[in-house]
Amino acid sequence: MSTSMTKEETVQDTASVFSVRNLWKVFGPKAERIPNGELAELPADELRRRTGCTVAVRDVSFDVRQGEVFVVMGLSGSGKSTLVRCLTRLIEPTSGVLEIDGEDVLAMDKARLRELRRHRAAMVFQHFGLLPHRSVLDNVAYGLEIQGVDRLERRAQAMKVIAKVGLEGMEHRRPTQLSGGQQQRVGLARALAVDPEVLLFDEPFSALDPLIRRDMQEEVIRLHREEGRTMIFITHDLNEALRLGDRIALMRDGAIVQCGSPEEIVAAPADDYVRDFVRDVPREQVITARTAMRPARDGEAGVGPEVTPLSTVATAIEAVARDGAPARVMDDGKLLGIVDHEALLAVVAGLDTASPKAGAAA
Repeated sequence: MSTSMTKEETVQDTASVFSVRNLWKVFGPKAERIPNGELAELPADELRRRTGCTVAVRDVSFDVRQGEVFVVMGLSGSGKSTLVRCLTRLIEPTSGVLEIDGEDVLAMDKARLRELRRHRAAMVFQHFGLLPHRSVLDNVAYGLEIQGVDRLERRAQAMKVIAKVGLEGMEHRRPTQLSGGQQQRVGLARALAVDPEVLLFDEPFSALDPLIRRDMQEEVIRLHREEGRTMIFITHDLNEALRLGDRIALMRDGAIVQCGSPEEIVAAPADDYVRDFVRDVPREQVITARTAMRPARDGEAGVGPEVTPLSTVATAIEAVARDGAPARVMDDGKLLGIVDHEALLAVVAGLDTASPKAGAAA
């Protein structure tokens, strides 16, 4: 595989785990009338005034590809938590198409929904929901107990995931004896214990202290690197989204205003709202040399330091400053382009570069 390929590119051709088309969730009287017709075009305030209804998710479409971390980000009230609950019908969508592995989630009966929630898509919540009278071991094994797994087997599986999330030696403690970060690790282990196809995170770290939050982000990154499990992560924190996401769907007023890689979101905002959102992001920490490079000119092929296509502009700046010459963007021994002082300064200043395309929806 070429080292110039991003994680997004390596999963583009894989089958979708979740496929969502024109999904709506409307709260209020006769909600089903809203998605179709003139009412669907009304602004939120006008819609509430005329119908008493509130649109939490508005005509949302996206695919979550196997093995990716798909982040849904937005401010409070944007609809992101409602959206993730719609995926397993913890909240019933009003209309639209919702599939997991090609199976119609909206057509599932109660037994099939239980199987979906217990085996295929496990949720990690902000509020840990641990059972205070049970040990860490029994909390982690709880999902397996519900599935009917015998005691010895479920405890053995629970011990494996307890070790995986860094809680070895704490399996006999009660939740009240743990820190907030440790309690969230128990919640993560409980979700992992049932070996789900997809992990759904609903702002799991927002109540944690900054240092513990960063540790838990590192834990998610490590687990994803080791297992390649599909993850859908809900957050209101842009830095968290940029750090974790292979792709980010940015929501506003129930709709997705832009969906793309972190680099696409930062380098090519879809509108003024997104542009304001990412205004304070250090662009050089997100945008890559591949985006900033220009074609090589005669005589540049064998001169200057080397960087990879996925090196950040910050890394390229260090290389250019150290050697005093433009850097060559190299991939498997092939020269792809050059990053020089002008291109690097343009990225830092937020000027136009050879930005990747960013769509309004996936």
